[in-house]
Amino acid sequence: MSSTAQSPNTDTPHSGSWFFSLILKTAIFFTGLAVCGALAVSLALALAWPNLPDLSAMTDYKPRVPLRIYTADKVLIGEFGEERRNVMRFEDIPDVMKSAILAAEDDRFYQHSGIDMKGIGRAALANLVAGSKTQGASTITMQLARNFYLSSEKTYTRKFYELLLTVKIESMLSKDQILDLYMNQIFLGHRAYGFAAASRAYFGKPLTEITLAEAAILAGIPRAPSRYNPISNYNEAKRQQVVVLRRMLNLGYITEAEHQAALEQTIEIKTAEGMPAGGYAIHGEYAAELARQLLHGVYKDGIYSRGFNVYTTIDSKDQEAAYKSVRDGILQYTRRARYPGPESRVNLPANIEQDTEALSDVLAEVQRKHPDAGDLLVGVVLSASPTQITVARTADQTITVDNKSALNIVARGLTRNASDKERIDRGSVVYLFNNGDYWEVINMPSVQAALVSMRPQDGAIRAMVGGFHFSDGKFNRVTQAWRQPGSAFKPFIYAAALEKGLTPETLISDQPFQLTSSQTGSKPWNPKNYGGRYENMLTMRNGLYKSKNMISIRIMQAVGPQYVQDYVVRFGFDRARQPAVLPLALGAGSVTPLQLATGYSVFANGGYKVQPYLIDHITDGSGEVIMRAKPVVAGDSNARAIDGRTAYVMNHMMRGVATAGTGSRASATLKRNDIGGKTGTTNDSHDAWFAGYTPDLVGIAWMGFDKPRSLGAGETGGGLSMPIWINYMKTALKDVSQKPLGPIPSGLQNSNGNFYFNEFPPGKAILRVGLPSALDDSLYIEDGTGGVDDGIGNLLNQLSNDEPGDALDALNAPGLVPF
Repeated sequence: MSSTAQSPNTDTPHSGSWFFSLILKTAIFFTGLAVCGALAVSLALALAWPNLPDLSAMTDYKPRVPLRIYTADKVLIGEFGEERRNVMRFEDIPDVMKSAILAAEDDRFYQHSGIDMKGIGRAALANLVAGSKTQGASTITMQLARNFYLSSEKTYTRKFYELLLTVKIESMLSKDQILDLYMNQIFLGHRAYGFAAASRAYFGKPLTEITLAEAAILAGIPRAPSRYNPISNYNEAKRQQVVVLRRMLNLGYITEAEHQAALEQTIEIKTAEGMPAGGYAIHGEYAAELARQLLHGVYKDGIYSRGFNVYTTIDSKDQEAAYKSVRDGILQYTRRARYPGPESRVNLPANIEQDTEALSDVLAEVQRKHPDAGDLLVGVVLSASPTQITVARTADQTITVDNKSALNIVARGLTRNASDKERIDRGSVVYLFNNGDYWEVINMPSVQAALVSMRPQDGAIRAMVGGFHFSDGKFNRVTQAWRQPGSAFKPFIYAAALEKGLTPETLISDQPFQLTSSQTGSKPWNPKNYGGRYENMLTMRNGLYKSKNMISIRIMQAVGPQYVQDYVVRFGFDRARQPAVLPLALGAGSVTPLQLATGYSVFANGGYKVQPYLIDHITDGSGEVIMRAKPVVAGDSNARAIDGRTAYVMNHMMRGVATAGTGSRASATLKRNDIGGKTGTTNDSHDAWFAGYTPDLVGIAWMGFDKPRSLGAGETGGGLSMPIWINYMKTALKDVSQKPLGPIPSGLQNSNGNFYFNEFPPGKAILRVGLPSALDDSLYIEDGTGGVDDGIGNLLNQLSNDEPGDALDALNAPGLVPF
């Protein structure tokens, strides 16, 4: 019994030894495993750490700042680049924005060393409880590492490198530096990088003016920029705002009162001026695009990320005045023209007005196909009668057109017997315009116009409007539309004649002129005066005042077409586009508005050819000037284009045109006596021009159709383009004092009201061209005769087959110099 009872005691030491041995072996195993793991980690670190990217991209941070185009008075008119940025210094970022970011993304940012173990544990627990990933554990430093250096692929290798890079960043940069980089670098949707750019993109204000409610919305965006930004998904953005505000309250960043006020604040979504979606303070799109093209020719695609600031010669007040005058001129013409009918039609089911969502869908599709054009707003007609038109702009905004003057514009479409094409009824898609007094229905203009002005002393372009609406196709009619100048070209013919011995008082036959088919080598040529009115003899001065075609033809015949061609090239015109044939006297060549402005500048500045230029200087991202214009200035003997005496006499005559001739309305309206100018209207009124200038400013206004056709019987440059020019000059010349013509140049004498060059004094100057009773093309002049150029038939054939000056000829204007 006793021996049996003692047996278990004998085995106890052996059992304890076995258990201890097991524990020891297990400890050794896990220790070895830990050592192996540590060795593996150490090896991985040893291999990976040297391969981590250098942090120079952060320490020497150069953000991809877009190209920005400014006026001469520093108003932004264009921005080009994939990334919109407004880099701010850390100390300038409002505390409310910093607090909102910390609350939303990393409230322990200033406590952890880049990797927040407590945050990782909290996120893991929350995800385990939820059964899905509801929280992330990425710190601000980790996000910064990912944004600067790493892809967004979800692999263990990338995550490992992210952790290592996070440690490296934390070891080399201060917390404020890290947060600074994050707030200026992070993508926040709609091409906005950094919170300063996002504030302008979503709220139309600088970040310094942000409210708590707005800061909370911005702070909610980084997690999913495409989902949580307030433009793409306002409701989701508001939900994120609530989360951020609650976190700020729980962390003690804000009080309960501040929290409640932020929740109740109405959020207004508005893109700032100066951003593509928000428009710009002034309409300088054509000038901005041309500046971009000129700069791209030098730097190629590098211009879009280097932070270049381009300062143009454009004056912001002049530019906006030019934009408004062009649009007003086009709309005025459109009102007078026959109403062509609605833009299109859509099917509007009965009572769709009661279904907000369905109506919104219809209107959204209409606006996609027919977008607004500036202040021309598209809408769909809900009802129409001869006394009232009701138009839906949005599901909750309708506009009523009931003014009699407005209804008269579209009366043709409101009658019972209106054609299907012209009828305005339910479902018609129309454009609306508020003229300041009432709404009107007006079709999208098909006619186009352009205006350019430049400083004649050095060629600086002060205003440029290349069409009705830039988004129509970005075709800049100032530089790309080659058109016949008509009578606006006559002053250059007259200038050539002065240097051949004609004077302002030379008598010239105004009788009909004709050439037979044998003389032209093609069709007979029977040019006519406007209105079919002829006189026996007129002085050259009066011929210019009245814009007589017969006078210009006989002047050109007198001095010779070849001489005229050679002469007009001095003004900057293309020789190939100004053929040496008699129709050139009537402006049958082709020019661009900018080229014509360059030519008229020669008169305005006393006889010097200056190249038009648009870019004054360029600065880089640090504000250093890297390029500056060096324009040729009037007075430089190397720029002399015509005799100073010729310029003086032409200015004297051109001022007469603007006071007593076809351009008299210009001087009368502006109440100035220092304006020189000339109207221009081509055959069948395809092109309407007014070219006018003072000693300080040259302006050219043009109107026509892109594919040339008649503007209408009786439409002229004086009726269509001169009002555009006048309305612009009311602003441009408002504070510019009048300037007298100045003293008569040496070598020119004034005798009995007539001007004579010393080499063509009274008795030697040409007294008469043609006979009072002449009905043929004979010339009767002293000291020379002129003949008919054999090449005229070729031009007549060209005119009969082609349309010189087709605006679809997208060529750059020669002579436009970038710097």
